[in-house]
Amino acid sequence: MGWLKQLLAGKDKLFVDLLVQQARIGVQGIEALKCYMATGKAEEAEKVSKAEKEADEVRRILVDEINRSFVTPFDREDMYRLSRAIDDVIDYANTTVQEMHILRVEPCEPLLKLTELLLLAAQEILLATERIQDHPNVANDHARRVKKAENNIETTYRQAVAALFEKAKSVEDVVGMLKLREICRHLANAGDRADEAANIIADIVVKLT
Repeated sequence: MGWLKQLLAGKDKLFVDLLVQQARIGVQGIEALKCYMATGKAEEAEKVSKAEKEADEVRRILVDEINRSFVTPFDREDMYRLSRAIDDVIDYANTTVQEMHILRVEPCEPLLKLTELLLLAAQEILLATERIQDHPNVANDHARRVKKAENNIETTYRQAVAALFEKAKSVEDVVGMLKLREICRHLANAGDRADEAANIIADIVVKLT
């Protein structure tokens, strides 16, 4: 039966590797988003879109493997939910850029600050997925850091919106404020999905330990 254990161990590694790959591409996409918020360069926006497509493809492969396998290293539903939450984060990063183009909103300091916090959350998700199989308690520590980053995103979002309302003096200001608030909300939603990923990681850790 040694061959069967080796086979199952290989499949376990494949599932985790795909989750890690998905999370790593997410980090790369949000790094590009941060650069876009700092520089406004179109090529950085294109990198976000490219990362979103690459992450989607990895998720498709992972879901296909889940559907074709009788045994998975974690609960298959949890694995599916975690992959979806990670995918949602990069999806929101991509739609943030799209909305900025549609609404003609330029990068600015509040958007950069929110993106920096979102990048921190994405990096912690990556670390958690890298450690979840062999060091689940360490993965849980990283999940808690994701939740801390998300709390900071919510606080920063509220502060940014409050500042926007205070600065609005004319009809044009109000229109600009509403547009920017919508973009800030996209980033806050991305933070919510990162928080959901952290919750799922915590659920997986409970079942593993």
